[in-house]
Amino acid sequence: MEIKVLENKESWEDFLGKTSPQSLFQAWIWGEIRKKLKKHGLATQDFIRLGTYEKNNLIGIAQIEKVRAKRGTFLHIRHGPVMSSWNSGNIKLLLDYLKSSPIGKGVRFIRISPLIENSKENQKLLKSQGFIDAPIHRMDGEICWVLDIDKDEMTLLSGMRKTTRYLIKQGEKMGIRIEKSRNQSDMKFFMEIYKKTAHRQRFVPHQGIEEEFSEMLKEDKILLFKGLYDNKLLAVALIVFYNNQAIYHHSASLDSKIPVNYLLQWEAIREARRRGMKQYNFWGIAPENNNRHPWKGLTLFKKGFGGRIQEYIHAKDIPLSPLYCATYAVELTRKILKGY
Repeated sequence: MEIKVLENKESWEDFLGKTSPQSLFQAWIWGEIRKKLKKHGLATQDFIRLGTYEKNNLIGIAQIEKVRAKRGTFLHIRHGPVMSSWNSGNIKLLLDYLKSSPIGKGVRFIRISPLIENSKENQKLLKSQGFIDAPIHRMDGEICWVLDIDKDEMTLLSGMRKTTRYLIKQGEKMGIRIEKSRNQSDMKFFMEIYKKTAHRQRFVPHQGIEEEFSEMLKEDKILLFKGLYDNKLLAVALIVFYNNQAIYHHSASLDSKIPVNYLLQWEAIREARRRGMKQYNFWGIAPENNNRHPWKGLTLFKKGFGGRIQEYIHAKDIPLSPLYCATYAVELTRKILKGY
């Protein structure tokens, strides 16, 4: 077996589509977005794509960022690595490569978050390679709410919570208008509402959302949904269409009693069906045993549309420096203070 840099988009996407199609942050286009952010000074990472080969057959991929943060420099493999077979040999090969390569120089730890089953077997396997649970909260859709949409609309509506179904119908009667946009200039409206939402709900806004929209728009993998009432823009959402799923990726809204978000989500689901998607991924939800979680209200909203929980293994770290203890303490403290 050998590991080498992989720069063939077709090979990469073909392997990812067959092995882990839900892994958005391992998508080729996501790597292009990250490169663009660094070019524009919005990110401080180095970046590399690696392929693992056995007898010239591709058996694994890893899109890796070297993140330089105040809490310490580390290697981050979001939604990855992706492997056709999870075993100690494949994992050790990748870790040894990263530890000895230039990109691994000066890092405190390696963080992975593969979208694999949260099973005892997988937990045991990663522990045997030196991984421990990362102190961060369950981000990047580790616990998400998904709706299978390969059904007719009446069946989907009947599977919703009664209140959700009523508010969708009520929104239609009230004349709420949902518009879909591919216009980059419309992102200024999204960002205006997004910043207000971040201030109201006290969260740190994501960087690079406009660049995400621009890059994904080139391949028709994203749409901006706008919810209007009396010609006033009340809600916005960016929906990503990748492989077999639509993802409720970023959203924002003004504080209002108008049920615009319900109709907006329904129209996004209908668009996903038109595109032949099999799932609508509402993204992250709060764990059931945490009543003070910041996503509690949002989770109630998402579950109202019907669906099921999809849980993946929690992000894992492999410490490489004694300074990792300081990083661990900082991230754990942030997690506790924010109620995660």
